[in-house]
Amino acid sequence: GLYEETFVVCFFFKVSCSTSEFRSDGDYLLGGLFALHEIDSVTHSISKSGYKMLQVMKFAVEEINNSTTLLPNVSLGYEIFDLCSNTRNFHSVLNFISKNVFSSLSKVNYGATSYVLSDKLQYPSFVRTNPSNKDLIEMIIHIIRWFGWNWVAFLGSQDDYSTDGLKLFNKYINNTGICLAYQEGLILNANYSLTVKKIDKLNINVIVIFALKEYASKIIKAAIANNIQDKVWIASHSWAMNQQLPREPGIRKIGTIIGIAERLLSLPGFNEYVYSKAKGTADNKSETCNQDCDYCSLMTAEEIINESPTHSFAIYSAIYTIAHALHKVLQCDMNKCSKNTIAKPYMLLEQIKKLNFSLNGQQVKYDENYDPIIHYAIVLWRTNVNPPQFEIVGTYDKLPEITLTINKTLMTWHNNGSVPFSNCSVECKAGYSRQPEGFHSCCFTCKKCPRNSYVDFSRDPYTCFPCAESEWSDEGSTTCKTRSVVYPQFTEIPSIIVMISAAWLIILLFAVFCVFAYNYDTPVVKSAGGSMCFLMLASLILSSVSVFFFFGKPTSVFCLLRNVIFTFFFTVCISCLTVRSFQIVCVFKMAAQFPKVYSLWVKHNGQWLFIAFSSFIHFISCVVWITVNPVKLIADTLTPQDKLLLICERGNPITLIIVMFISWFLGFLCLLFSYMGRDLPKNCNEAKSITFSLILYYLTWIAYFTVCRFRLFGNTQKLFGVVQHVNTYCTTLY
Repeated sequence: GLYEETFVVCFFFKVSCSTSEFRSDGDYLLGGLFALHEIDSVTHSISKSGYKMLQVMKFAVEEINNSTTLLPNVSLGYEIFDLCSNTRNFHSVLNFISKNVFSSLSKVNYGATSYVLSDKLQYPSFVRTNPSNKDLIEMIIHIIRWFGWNWVAFLGSQDDYSTDGLKLFNKYINNTGICLAYQEGLILNANYSLTVKKIDKLNINVIVIFALKEYASKIIKAAIANNIQDKVWIASHSWAMNQQLPREPGIRKIGTIIGIAERLLSLPGFNEYVYSKAKGTADNKSETCNQDCDYCSLMTAEEIINESPTHSFAIYSAIYTIAHALHKVLQCDMNKCSKNTIAKPYMLLEQIKKLNFSLNGQQVKYDENYDPIIHYAIVLWRTNVNPPQFEIVGTYDKLPEITLTINKTLMTWHNNGSVPFSNCSVECKAGYSRQPEGFHSCCFTCKKCPRNSYVDFSRDPYTCFPCAESEWSDEGSTTCKTRSVVYPQFTEIPSIIVMISAAWLIILLFAVFCVFAYNYDTPVVKSAGGSMCFLMLASLILSSVSVFFFFGKPTSVFCLLRNVIFTFFFTVCISCLTVRSFQIVCVFKMAAQFPKVYSLWVKHNGQWLFIAFSSFIHFISCVVWITVNPVKLIADTLTPQDKLLLICERGNPITLIIVMFISWFLGFLCLLFSYMGRDLPKNCNEAKSITFSLILYYLTWIAYFTVCRFRLFGNTQKLFGVVQHVNTYCTTLY
């Protein structure tokens, strides 16, 4: 009858063993390809690691056949080929595949790591039990970042394995802070000494060797021969468990070697299996040229067991993957399987994608690309003991999320101290930004961030970001602090003093207003200006009221009232003083010299026309001032850095100058006229009082602008209110 063939490709390597070790019958036949001979231009010797792989496959098949739960009434057989020569292999392998034209074929690979094989458009039925180069490179990058290194070298060979790894390494170190300081693809007869000397000269202390064991061995031996010391060597999985290199004389001085390997370094029951098989006698009868192993019988069980376990679990899980998928396809239960079901490749592939089982404590599961969900180990070479040992010091898991864990207490470095340094530049202190230096982003100098700025390494370590207006910081800061919002409080002592004096002044002015109103018809009131006195007193009272809007939390309405009320009504008062000064001069000097002009001035109430005209012009300028660019509330950041003073913006500077100029110009005219009357009779000394008041008025403004110019007083808004109050008081003195 017909039987199904399931071809297990644990990567096509050569196998050289006796015929009895190459073939075993079963209901379903598994094919295996292993490299059991190592052939170069000089020698042709047996590969101990390849022979161990063969034994792992046979062990897995025998274990499954002895199982009562997996494929209960189905037996698996195998036929294994040695991959010592491609020209010799093809005939035997193709003959194996084509023995039965009705047979179905499914391949599970244990050794191919090229990332391109994950592309299911090109390789729709490719399944592997070992990690892809993408997974391996990501794992190496995680290790480098775990220890804080960023100045590394990457060495490989010029084959697909290393070339693919280098391409992926360059891709995935982007935005990680890692700089590839040196890279090279070597050939077997390259100058390895020159390479390691270049790396040492560049002060690179971490070297990734992503190459097959033949190249890795030459690199390590060159480092020993050239006295390269105190480096960290990261071994890819292809040579991380090499059994010969740790015994190389002088290897301890080159530094620390850590590698990535299968987490399950030994298969339970495998050693016993090897010992049991070693007691038998091998049948060396050869069916084909690549099913021949004349020297295999000379290997002891200890040699097989102690050989590198690099691919052991991958081969072991490949056999179990096929068995579990076949178990599903054949609709097996606890007692039997349906042998009438024909297992097609697409059926096995469909089941493989759904598999999720535990194998000796390790989860076996595949993603949508038929790549395994990896659970790897970080191993440390302990070359200071005899014999050298491999110790698991960390783990790497991809599910449920990527997790790297390294036991720092188990990590012993070559310097018997802290983690070795391998960075182009020493990391900047907190509060210092990086300044690029050279081609690599890892090379930089450090610059302290100035006041009111900060550096955030998680955001951009090369930039000092400015703090927001509501924040502040000292030099060399990593964060900004929130400014405390301040404004003139009603309860502050200076505020209370100003408000009490303003209230006292308002009461005084109001009392004078009442006295003048009561004695309106008396000569004293008339000589003081008559009805003009009431306009002046009312303007001064309203100007004094504006002082109260300078205290408490400012609002837009307060900003408008505090500035406009004082500016307009104080200007009305100044215009009255100007007219009053002018009239005093006119009575004694202009009336005699210009009688007609004086007559027209008196006849048409020139003093009121002047007051009305100047007040109107000033009123229009105030309207323009508050409409073109309205007075509004802002935060003053020029105050002490830890405070944010709420102030009222002055509005458009041009219109503000016009508004203030009108008031200052009227004051100047008033001062001029009053000075002209300095030689009047003593009983007409009103001009001298006006002169004294206006001098104080201008001195107050000069003092205010001096303080503002040199920032001698933090709260200039409160000072502005004081200035207004003093101006009103000075005018009242008149």
